[in-house]
Amino acid sequence: MNHQLNSLKCGLLFLLLSISTKMCFSQVQNSEIKTVTVYLDGAEINREAAVKLKAGKSEITLQNLSPYIEESSIQISGLDKASILSINYGINYLTKNKQNDSIVALQNELKTIEKNIQYQNNLISGYNEELSLIQNNKKLGNANEVVSLEKLKTFATYYRTRITALKTDINTSHSKIDDFKHTQIKIQQQLAEFNVEEKTQTGEIKLKLNSEIATTLNLKIKYNIKNAGWFPIYDLKAEKINSPINLEYKAHVYQNSGCDWADVNLVLSTSDPNTNNEKPTVNPKYLNFISPYSQYNTSRATKSYNYKYNPLVKTVSGVVTTASDGLPVPGVSVIEKGTSNGVQTDFDGKYTLNTTSGNTIVYSYVGMSSEELPIHSSIMNVTLTEDRNSLDEVVVIGYGTTTNEALSGAVAGVKIRGNSSMITNKKALYVVDGVPVSANDVSRLNPDNIASMDILKDAASTAIYGSRGSNGVILISTKTNKNEFGVITEEGITNTNFKIDKKHNIPSDGDVVVIEIDKFSVPANYTYFAAPVLNENVFLTAKIGNWEQYNLLPAEANVYFEGSYSGKTNINPAATTDSLTISLGVDPNIVVKRTQLNDYKKSTFIGNNKVVQKAYEIEIRNNKTSQVELTLLDRIPKSQNKSIKIDDIETGTSTYDDDKGILKWKLSIKPGETETLQHAYSVKFPKGKRVNL
Repeated sequence: MNHQLNSLKCGLLFLLLSISTKMCFSQVQNSEIKTVTVYLDGAEINREAAVKLKAGKSEITLQNLSPYIEESSIQISGLDKASILSINYGINYLTKNKQNDSIVALQNELKTIEKNIQYQNNLISGYNEELSLIQNNKKLGNANEVVSLEKLKTFATYYRTRITALKTDINTSHSKIDDFKHTQIKIQQQLAEFNVEEKTQTGEIKLKLNSEIATTLNLKIKYNIKNAGWFPIYDLKAEKINSPINLEYKAHVYQNSGCDWADVNLVLSTSDPNTNNEKPTVNPKYLNFISPYSQYNTSRATKSYNYKYNPLVKTVSGVVTTASDGLPVPGVSVIEKGTSNGVQTDFDGKYTLNTTSGNTIVYSYVGMSSEELPIHSSIMNVTLTEDRNSLDEVVVIGYGTTTNEALSGAVAGVKIRGNSSMITNKKALYVVDGVPVSANDVSRLNPDNIASMDILKDAASTAIYGSRGSNGVILISTKTNKNEFGVITEEGITNTNFKIDKKHNIPSDGDVVVIEIDKFSVPANYTYFAAPVLNENVFLTAKIGNWEQYNLLPAEANVYFEGSYSGKTNINPAATTDSLTISLGVDPNIVVKRTQLNDYKKSTFIGNNKVVQKAYEIEIRNNKTSQVELTLLDRIPKSQNKSIKIDDIETGTSTYDDDKGILKWKLSIKPGETETLQHAYSVKFPKGKRVNL
């Protein structure tokens, strides 16, 4: 009997051990952010976690993560001999995000103020109870008893003194409450400035792992979030004309991911993972007759502006003009997309819009193609084009990259021998800084930016890169440069990365942290510019050559000239020109006046045609103490209808572009001198018609 009992116990013990070995070991694990790559819109988070595994299956819960993780972007490495059975991302609504210390301190102060207000209200209630008690018991003696004069005086003194003290204490408490509430409002406003939201959810990643042996893993967790980004801003400082411009390149980094980035390594990338990377397909377009009452289905090409949303911009101002003649457009609807917040441009095409919750502005006007732009600057000047119900051309903008024949030729000469056959590099796999790219991308690299070029062939290439490397692999490493701010600039094919040498703390409050990226002393050619047909101000401009070497992005710039703040301008390097012209502000010491001559304010009739005479005089006076070089533009209108004739053109001393109708003067004006320019033309068109003169 005992033998059978022992056998049964052994069997049960074996069964329990078998079940226990098959059970999944579960643990909750914290992780630490090590490196963050911040894109123009979004960020890549790199975390690390030391995880102890038992033999068999384990479930690891990585907690206190951002609730805004893009689940499809989650990557896990550092598994060693363990394998992943599943990855699941979810939201934990029972945990609470930790606020940063400054916000927590303000919230604690609010709680203390609320307690103090309640205490003072309790005191006031007590004082009022005592007043009521005194008021209800102020009757002395009774019908059979006469109160002595001495007793009456004593009671009157007590009554007066105590009532006065109680009312004074009540007033004091009310005054304290007012002070507390005033402080309370200020703290609440500051918390609102911090964009504090009471969000309790956090993100969690649950991993199911399998390991044959007990081990410790150093897991590396990588994922993308959207509630973060950076945008550039520049300081342009010029001490005097003909001196180099000091260009300070800064980054404003922000994040509201729900997790503070504490003491992390930062990489700022000029790429945007949210850009639509789908190559467009152009299909045939077939014309046919349609009903005059049907609606046109006008497809528009996507323009590439490269502007990115700037969350710090609260007020946007600008001027809306036409693309055809540069004239201001009054009555343009300027609306913050997704809201009812909007304004209209005034008679001069100007507008000012206080932004709310949107990140895009839509500009629309009858007969014009609408424009949508991200809110990227406090100055947003927009040009609208006529809507001709036709497909606009696709605008492709680059950053100065060109096909480099030197590099193309060098790579083309590389032959890779493998398996006793000669294979050209056209079939090889190109890897630049660890990223596989096409041969066309390689041809765009600047040879001066290449640090090394290595070739893998035969088994070495397939062992690392699999079947993609079966025809050989060409490894290219680009150069890195470290500047005075400790920033390493890495130029890739489609983006530039700035590796910040110093670790940073970026709190999750939506506020910005300013990081200096680089500083340049830029040679510039200074000149004054005026176009009095549009604006009678004279602008000082600086033209910068070879601007593509500075890795600039479209952004707002603060301008300082001769030690004073001159205002703001916009830098837009997304152009195909070989130079970048920057406006340094208006110089009031150079005066330009454009007037129409009275002798030419007349119209005549010749047969069935009307002839309008136009003539203008432009006066420029230099009130500065030094000679100035001035470029001045005006224009002669161009006809778009064969019934409208432009005749009697007098261009004066200008250089005239007959195709565009642009008059250009390059003037050198001495101190105190006045220059006078003239031009004239006539317009002939059929009587009874109106022309936009």
